[in-house]
Amino acid sequence: MKELTIDYALRATWQAVARMYNEEAKNFETTMAIGFTLLSIDPKTGTPSTALGPKMGMEATSLSRILKSIEEKGLIIRKPNPKDGRGVLIYLTQYGLEKRNDSKKVVFRFNDVIKQHVSEEHLNGFFEVMDTINKLVTDKKIYTKD
Repeated sequence: MKELTIDYALRATWQAVARMYNEEAKNFETTMAIGFTLLSIDPKTGTPSTALGPKMGMEATSLSRILKSIEEKGLIIRKPNPKDGRGVLIYLTQYGLEKRNDSKKVVFRFNDVIKQHVSEEHLNGFFEVMDTINKLVTDKKIYTKD
């Protein structure tokens, strides 16, 4: 029997979740990536375009394609940042706010169903493990040069 690794469990589960979100996103004529982007934009104050990539864990080129796409769909508008003349703020349009709301409902539904099937104790343990993994990776404690 093949050994179940932490890496495999993370990847397989995330791929299943991503497929599920993309299937659900089709019902709203969008994609998971677009929904995630809309959820990452502050609905009241907008978000600097330079802050979106790190916030979402995405490379600038991938994010640029998504932003171009959602701007063409009328979900966002870009405005110069009044505090930084070189920067751009991304704002949601009314249509973007509606689609953001759809995305939020989908995410909350996922969370609610998981909470119905997993005890609070197990969920807390899950989040502790995820935090530990994230910290070890972020602090470069996995592969170090001796």
